Amino acid sequence: MPVYEYECTKCGRAMEETQKISDEPLTTCPACKGKLRRLVSLTSFHLKGSGWYATDYKDKKQTKAKTKAKEGDTADTKSEETSTA
Repeated sequence: MPVYEYECTKCGRAMEETQKISDEPLTTCPACKGKLRRLVSLTSFHLKGSGWYATDYKDKKQTKAKTKAKEGDTADTKSEETSTA
């Protein structure tokens, strides 16, 4: 379950609360009964590895252009090798 951070607008108390995503946000400070606001904080979610970007996110047009460029390079190299032999 995610950990949400809250701050009271009245007393300034900061707190963390473990809640389900489907739970309603807290609205009342337990210390002074003031209004709570949910803070935006860093996430602990981290993608590791090399596959997810290249296979799921990267622009497909760039990948095709690079592949064609590589194919052209090898074709030029082969024709040069053939003509010099």
